[in-house]
Amino acid sequence: MSEPLAERMRPRTLDQYVGQKHLVGEGAVLRKMVEAGHISSFILWGPPGVGKTTLAQIVANMLKAPFYTLSAVTSGVKDVRDVIEKARNGRFFNSVSPILFIDEIHRFSKSQQDSLLGAVEKGIVTLIGATTENPSFEVIRPLLSRCQLYVLKPLEKDDLLELLNRAVTTDVEMKKRHIVLEQTDAMLRYSGGDARKLLNILELVVEAETGDSVVITDKMVEERLQQNPLAYDKDGEMHYDIISAFIKSIRGSDPDAALYWMARMIEGGEDPQFIARRIVISASEDIGLANPNALLLANAAFDAVMKIGWPEGRIPLAEAVVYLASSPKSNSSYLGIDAALSLVRQTGNLPVPLHLRNAPTKLMKELGYNDGYKYSHDYPGHFVEQQYLPDSLEDIRIWHPQHSPSEDKLRQQMMKCWGQRFEK
Repeated sequence: MSEPLAERMRPRTLDQYVGQKHLVGEGAVLRKMVEAGHISSFILWGPPGVGKTTLAQIVANMLKAPFYTLSAVTSGVKDVRDVIEKARNGRFFNSVSPILFIDEIHRFSKSQQDSLLGAVEKGIVTLIGATTENPSFEVIRPLLSRCQLYVLKPLEKDDLLELLNRAVTTDVEMKKRHIVLEQTDAMLRYSGGDARKLLNILELVVEAETGDSVVITDKMVEERLQQNPLAYDKDGEMHYDIISAFIKSIRGSDPDAALYWMARMIEGGEDPQFIARRIVISASEDIGLANPNALLLANAAFDAVMKIGWPEGRIPLAEAVVYLASSPKSNSSYLGIDAALSLVRQTGNLPVPLHLRNAPTKLMKELGYNDGYKYSHDYPGHFVEQQYLPDSLEDIRIWHPQHSPSEDKLRQQMMKCWGQRFEK
């Protein structure tokens, strides 16, 4: 039986590799390191099907380094230690460090990640990790600090078209058929920038056709995918499509759709913590101050799932999802913190006004630290007007309340305190 098309088309060199020019194009950082014959440990972060595993294999081949691989889903601490021991014993003097590739490194527990630290630090192995989740949240800080982080992007339209044309003209099986790519929009749309999904769709459509000649159209692709829907894959594939539909249904105030997409994830075997985390994020990002109780309920649902597990955990999750979807919406806090971060990046480390500084020593008091600070609780209504932002930002506005009953109350309180500043 022939290998799947996606496996047959897996590139073997950087020149065959499609996409990620910012990392592997001529003069790019990763290509320069590989061509120099030495790499440091790094983590590849990006969506499914953009070539993380393939890139790790190409790097090992180009460096002629021993290549060990572990899956975070099936490997434990013992497996990690066994591989490190093999790498230590199999290394010759002055030879290139063996490469240890860990797929889905975000699924490793803290103890599993801890077991890697010594080997990475001493150079016994060069670690290459792959993750679809933000490493800042999922990878322990000591390990993250020992690795470079490279972000992989979804493949662009030109990359995907190059891949399609290469498949129909160079693959040994595809060349046996006369394949005409008359229309490609549907394939590109369904692939979502995922090379593996794109090649799976192409293979599915071609195999469904009889005869030597195959003319691919958008209508044909849509019909084939409706008859043979790609199954939800919690390790990639439709994972991001489903979670996107789920979050957008909550944001769009459609509890029916939100429950439907959550049911799709549950039936597909999704990790309940993953669902619960997204619900907590949605409560802050999309409901926010329009209904602050949403975050409390989302957190309670998360805790309940951790305590009771499946299948009963679906009930508190459903309760939270319906509550969030049917709540009024506001993203003012989300926009506010992003605006504040942007402002900080633009203006740098502006000095704290003297009256706001702490003055624990006599010298600091003599220098004017804390001088002139007004203690709010000493004034009527527990408020007194004074400057809290750096001098050069004194009149700037960052948080803008939106229109909902809850935030209108906050706006009124701010106008009572600050007057015209909160009228705009």
